[in-house]
Amino acid sequence: MRIASGKLTRRAFTALAVATTFGSAASAQTADKVDVAAAKKEGKVVWYTSTPMNQASAIAKAFEAETSVKVELFRSGGSAVLSRFLQETTAGRIAVDVLTTSDPAAYASMARKGTFVPFRPTNFDKLPKDAQSPDGTYFAQRLNIMTIYLRTDKVAAADMPKTWADLLNPKYNGKMVMTDPSFTSLQLSVVGMMSKNVGWGFYEKLHDNKVMIVQGNEQVSDMIKRAERVIAVGALDSYAAEDRKSGHQITTIFPSDGTFLIPSPTAVIKGSPNPNAAKLLAEFMLGDTAQKLFPAAGGYAARIDMPAPENSPALKDIKSLPVDYDYIEKETARIKRRFNEVFQ
Repeated sequence: MRIASGKLTRRAFTALAVATTFGSAASAQTADKVDVAAAKKEGKVVWYTSTPMNQASAIAKAFEAETSVKVELFRSGGSAVLSRFLQETTAGRIAVDVLTTSDPAAYASMARKGTFVPFRPTNFDKLPKDAQSPDGTYFAQRLNIMTIYLRTDKVAAADMPKTWADLLNPKYNGKMVMTDPSFTSLQLSVVGMMSKNVGWGFYEKLHDNKVMIVQGNEQVSDMIKRAERVIAVGALDSYAAEDRKSGHQITTIFPSDGTFLIPSPTAVIKGSPNPNAAKLLAEFMLGDTAQKLFPAAGGYAARIDMPAPENSPALKDIKSLPVDYDYIEKETARIKRRFNEVFQ
């Protein structure tokens, strides 16, 4: 494996509390075949991904051991990965075989433009309907819980936020950290929906509370572990779960008004250098070996037949907030620009 390296009202927040579900699977369909011999003859596959580094490396190593096909891995934040991919394709150069980020809106747009190869691998029928396109042009590799987590030794139980609106309380001034939607695709969806449903006043008030902005979720985790900040806002829960396993006093808050559950799509790139190896890797990511890695690391697998992470609620028990990916797709540039204006 080679790695390259306004005023907010209670009604406004209530508008967030419309739940969606990730509990139902896609209807059973015959899986598309993979030419394994041709994939092994190609000998390598190029994978661009925002999958957390430890999990991405584990998937790549396991795939190499099982198939003898080498993985060239480029891992960065979701927006950075997409930016690199789009720059290459605009220049007429397709260097990647498989793309995995956490921006369903962008995948829907690229699928309409014919960027991906329709492919329904084995276990495609075990995915939630909301986590794949019916023809297989993209499908979830994992599911991401975007919520609030904090240091229990620094924030008393009585002072812990219970809703998103609670974060605006001045008592949290200088204590919070969050990612930048210009770097992290997951945060783009969170910021897009929060600003749409409750207004940019939410983020203006977070700014007044001196929330710190960092690039990605790994940096958020580091800040919380070092107690430089003690509350993570709109952050990826799998990092909190992994940090708890390492002995850090961290708990996850599932806001009573709901949290965001966002799939991380994978797609096989049309015209890629190694088309058969691409399908083999995409299929591997829905297999037991790869899918079990996510709950083991504290995250949620894409397949609904996989268990929830240890000491975490089942997907069906999580109140999730809907994400309008058509809106995110149309408003991406404006969301990023307005966020930067608020936090410049």
